[in-house]
Amino acid sequence: MNFHPHIHTILLGGGLASNNQWKDNGENFFLPIRVISKVFRGKYLEELKRLWKEDKLVFHGTAEKFRNHYTFKELLDSCYGMDWIPHCKKTFNGAQTVIKYLGKYTHRIAVSNHCIVCMDDDTVTFLVKDYRNEGQWKELTISGVEFVRRFLMHVPPRRFVRIRHYGLLCSRTKSQKLTLCRNLLGCKKYLSKLRDMEMPEILEHLYGIKVFVCKACGGHLGKPQMRMPLRC
Repeated sequence: MNFHPHIHTILLGGGLASNNQWKDNGENFFLPIRVISKVFRGKYLEELKRLWKEDKLVFHGTAEKFRNHYTFKELLDSCYGMDWIPHCKKTFNGAQTVIKYLGKYTHRIAVSNHCIVCMDDDTVTFLVKDYRNEGQWKELTISGVEFVRRFLMHVPPRRFVRIRHYGLLCSRTKSQKLTLCRNLLGCKKYLSKLRDMEMPEILEHLYGIKVFVCKACGGHLGKPQMRMPLRC
């Protein structure tokens, strides 16, 4: 529950060329790491300079010296002189694993109910992972006020968008371009198998998930009416 803002980015393994043909590098990364490193460094530092010029940066403690223009410029020069190493890797064990991993950040709260061990009028005890000890779980007890403070740090501001799509996946173009990409990649035949299926059937067909079967007892649940239209 510590304050740890960060961004996860998923990139497509290819893209549409100017002639609307699909282009990728096969099994290799679509964009070389060295290229990503230089572009990311340039964009990041350019935005940092803009914020400094607009007086939107706040400096505290040992960072107060960077209020001075020349000291700040020395910092930028040293950053430009370094090799930035972005952490890029291929998806692990398929798309479903990626969705499950990122779902913890996008569709769950800061702490789950089962992690809260106990509470009283003054304190809250909950389970945390100790990454200094090989990720072992341990109990942490803090005051109720501190617990609420940490929890509220994870509440997004009003109208904050957690998931954003760009390029082929942006709302303006995805209805046309995604269909084109699927056809170019030979997905048309595969998608046609899903066209007349209901959502529970699609989940079972793709991922082996039986939504009408209870994982605890194996009993069958009621079947709601839900469909998902697919474009092909």
